[in-house]
Amino acid sequence: MNILHLDCSPRGQDSESRRLSHRIVEHLRRQAPAALLVRRAIGDGGLAHIDANYALGQHSATAEVAPRGAVATSDALIEELEKADVVVIGTPMHNLSLPSVLKAWIDHVVRARRTFRMTPEGKVGMLRDRPVFIAIASGGRFSGERARQPDFLTPYLRAILGSIGLTELHFFSVQGTGLGEAAVAEARSAADLALAAHFAN
Repeated sequence: MNILHLDCSPRGQDSESRRLSHRIVEHLRRQAPAALLVRRAIGDGGLAHIDANYALGQHSATAEVAPRGAVATSDALIEELEKADVVVIGTPMHNLSLPSVLKAWIDHVVRARRTFRMTPEGKVGMLRDRPVFIAIASGGRFSGERARQPDFLTPYLRAILGSIGLTELHFFSVQGTGLGEAAVAEARSAADLALAAHFAN
């Protein structure tokens, strides 16, 4: 098994999404001790956004696109994704949605004629499906009876990853990290129980 672990938090070791996504990886490696883990940390903003050369290739199937810059980065990230049997994404929720670093990664891997093709009915994914585990940390609560904010993150990820063929998504979250230590402890415990239940099946 090949595991791709994408860490999107700028908070490093202090990140709740990093902690939760590492817990997911631990469960996966218990099931497959020989699994190969590839970890890509992008929370520091080191992944550049797409450039004009890349945008030209997205715009036109016949454009002459140089294999450099964002195109070269895209090739590497897509190959990394294709090799993975399981994908784990640890991400914070920023302003009710995804952080810009995760959007930059998505812009590189959601690529016309490479990971999706256009049809009269819309985009059709070209990647084989595989499990994608998404660990989310949010300062407020966006699901359940105590939710007090909308969620534009999970519907977007379902739609955009589905457009390239990744439809087996599993979401876990630590919510209310801005509500004090007791709330964080409660959210961690709930997330760990949800993980244990999922991986017991």
